[in-house]
Amino acid sequence: MFAKRLPLLVLLVILIFYSKAQQLVLPGDHPDPSVVKIGDEYWAAGTTSNWFPAFTLYRSRDLVNWKAAGHVFTKMPDWAGYYMWAPEITYDNGKVYVYYSARKKEGSMCIAAAVAERPEGPYRDLGPLMCQEDGSIDAFPARDENGKLFILWKEDGNSAGKPTPIWAAEMKEDRTALAGEKKELFRADMPWERGLVEGVSVIRHHDYYYAFYAGAACCGRTCNYGTGVARSKSLLGPWEKYPGNPVLMDNAQWKCPGHGTPVEKDGRFYFLYHGYSTEGGVYAGRQGLLNEFAFTGDGWLRFLDNPNEANTVKPATVNDGFSTPALADGWHWSIFRNVTYAVAGNTLKLNALPDACGAYIGQSVLAANYESQVTLLNSSSSKAGLALIGDDKNMVAAAVYKNKLQLLQLKQDKTEVIAEKTIRMPTRLVLKVKVVNNTQATFMYSMDGKQFHILNKQPADISYLPPWDRAVRAGLVSKGNAGEVGYFKNFVLKHQ
Repeated sequence: MFAKRLPLLVLLVILIFYSKAQQLVLPGDHPDPSVVKIGDEYWAAGTTSNWFPAFTLYRSRDLVNWKAAGHVFTKMPDWAGYYMWAPEITYDNGKVYVYYSARKKEGSMCIAAAVAERPEGPYRDLGPLMCQEDGSIDAFPARDENGKLFILWKEDGNSAGKPTPIWAAEMKEDRTALAGEKKELFRADMPWERGLVEGVSVIRHHDYYYAFYAGAACCGRTCNYGTGVARSKSLLGPWEKYPGNPVLMDNAQWKCPGHGTPVEKDGRFYFLYHGYSTEGGVYAGRQGLLNEFAFTGDGWLRFLDNPNEANTVKPATVNDGFSTPALADGWHWSIFRNVTYAVAGNTLKLNALPDACGAYIGQSVLAANYESQVTLLNSSSSKAGLALIGDDKNMVAAAVYKNKLQLLQLKQDKTEVIAEKTIRMPTRLVLKVKVVNNTQATFMYSMDGKQFHILNKQPADISYLPPWDRAVRAGLVSKGNAGEVGYFKNFVLKHQ
């Protein structure tokens, strides 16, 4: 065991060393990422929460460069309402299983599973496995030393001011139900965990099972998340926590690192997890990070410092000319809204909704400073335009209706017009927004696509937009009555 009596200064140096080489591989809003190797590719998925479609899938050959590859759910499971969290993608006996959490309609958070013959789907939902009164989240499957299949999860006691034990129970091979009584593995009992542990994932190496887990508060401006490690020679315990926890914590570039999955590549071991950029903060959300670790001679593990591998994946420019029959995988909309659209002739037709937020779709913002623009056609009949989106109740949008261009602020479901221009709507109107430091947004418009006029001379304050668990989106909005539509061309989101 790692010596408990190491001098404090040495221990601090070790902890700082462990947290250096955090490599950005999934920019933007990718909380709770999981990863598995299937064939010669790696597949990943992350939390989408109240964005839909649920659980964007990604594929890669090197764990660093990822491409979107569809979604687990394009139709909500019949039993689920919202909060689609923590998909754990796995491969077993020739089938792909995704374990996930969701709030049951008129019920608590549950863990469930879906199955597919191929990682890209289609996935068939198998229904809930566990729905405790205070909620059940963060599922992870593992086989014990005798080959029996178990499911590990967190009881969401913190949602009711209670402890958060990590449980394990045997599961049927068809993943439709539990097959035994639950057993507690461990719970929060260290000061840094602040009464909360969650997001457990397990890897077996030689004599031990190793559990990566997150502790403390995951999300938002006041997060204090970190990552710990525990080990056991049996899946059901007893489990021993590493004396030097947390093994990942804040550094100059990333804060609140945690909730991920270990994976092996070419005999080396990596951990894919999330963290907030100290630059982008909550506005860019929890982003996907990769860190290499190695097992040590004393039966523990340590994260490595590989400076030549620490180059981050740069946020790409989104340039969508709506040239395919379906929207690109990067577009999401509210899980609570029946958003309908059509794509034809390099044009997006977005059907309006009468709610204060209208029908909207968004792309994740990836940097502190960025620009976005879109072309709005005068054949639009709805109040349509360009938006910066938090959720259904929080948005800032430049929208046109009957030759009137308005900058609308939706804050806590209350709408206010903060700027307005009367224009003669051209055949094509280009709308643009420039955001500085995540918080100041200046909207512009152009009648010819070349010369832009400022709509709001005083930048709009968008600091209120992001929800507690998600990032800001840049996107499109269409508000109005049934039958009214917005027509869009050439959406661009450029990060600086």
